[in-house]
Amino acid sequence: MLTQEENELMCRIGPGTMMGTYLRRFWFPAMMSEELPEPDCPPIRVKLMGEDLIAFRDTNGDVGILDNNCPHRRASLFFGRNEECGLRCVYHGWKFDINGDCVDMPSEPAESNFKDKVKVTAYPTQERSGFVWAYMGPADKMPAMPDFEWMHVPEENRGFAKFIYESNFVQAVEGEIDTVHASFLHSNLDAQAIAGAATTSGGRFMYNERWADFFVREKDYGLLVGARRPADADSYYWRISQWMFPFYTMTPREPGNGENSFVRCRMWVPRDDDSTWVFLSHWHRNRPMGESDLREIVSCRNLEPGKWIGKANLGNDYLIDREMQKTKTYAGLPRGTGRVEDAAMIETMGSVVDRSYEHLGTSDTAIIAMRRQLIKAARELEEGIEPAAVTHPEFYQVRSSSAVLPLDIMFDEDAEVLEEINVNP
Repeated sequence: MLTQEENELMCRIGPGTMMGTYLRRFWFPAMMSEELPEPDCPPIRVKLMGEDLIAFRDTNGDVGILDNNCPHRRASLFFGRNEECGLRCVYHGWKFDINGDCVDMPSEPAESNFKDKVKVTAYPTQERSGFVWAYMGPADKMPAMPDFEWMHVPEENRGFAKFIYESNFVQAVEGEIDTVHASFLHSNLDAQAIAGAATTSGGRFMYNERWADFFVREKDYGLLVGARRPADADSYYWRISQWMFPFYTMTPREPGNGENSFVRCRMWVPRDDDSTWVFLSHWHRNRPMGESDLREIVSCRNLEPGKWIGKANLGNDYLIDREMQKTKTYAGLPRGTGRVEDAAMIETMGSVVDRSYEHLGTSDTAIIAMRRQLIKAARELEEGIEPAAVTHPEFYQVRSSSAVLPLDIMFDEDAEVLEEINVNP
């Protein structure tokens, strides 16, 4: 378990906090490009890293992310006029470009140079593969963008979505790298009764044992995690996951699909201490995504209008169906409407879970390692050691995978697995 001090260090991400300072060294997605569909369209509110911000697409098509409040009298720029390469506050007409420079101040005399002395906080942006990315750290430390494989595939080969978890980003990440829960939370009751060798049932890979042995490899980019279960008498079923600094995860699809299998990346960007933007990117290297590949993406776009939360949510007990729980599914929670089963577990822990009350087991090996790595990295930055991952965008050229391997072969010793999980081996 963590001490209360460690838990606070890991979870608090506002300006000036140790973890907040660390996370701000990285580029991360701020929104989907489609939220600003055209030049001079209406601005939108964006909350990132505990800061209330406004995003707009200017006349040239470039995206700016500014402090919500005009530096004059602190009126909200959400009500601003997006016109002629700038966002104009409607209170007194002050206008700001995407760099935060005041380019017009009609409330001051024509001979005044006051506008040249005024700026609003602005964060650099880049657009890549359906997302607008932001950098909120020191200008002299701004790194290159992380170079994910899905940034290089054709548009038809990928799908993406965005929604909110009403929880701190760390427990969202933990829920993703905990692969043991899949054989409980996401299972059907008929699958719970299956015994014998691992088998595919209803599109889901089932196992004769619901526990797993975990093997964690520390990498420069984060963690490579192998979870091993018995399959046939002479083999193990491996689920191989990736966690990349500071909050990127890749979880595996089922084995046996080979070149037909797609890959998925989830990005858990802090909205504030108590909520998380969840960005999904699913892609295939060699072909367009099919309807079945996009099923999760489609379901995660089925949200409460204007709220970015699922229709089954914390406020309505996630529409749990007790009859379904008795007769059909292990959890009795709806499917096909986003990641409801995961959200119900993660959000009801409390927005920031008190980890001093935990009792962790062997199945939590990867979670323990991730926490240790994340806290260590934040402390190292405080001592002046910059995170290696921000200066090596190629670190993110990895994938998740799954495989059935002979008993005497570890997941990171098999040539085919290594080729599958490394984009540039």
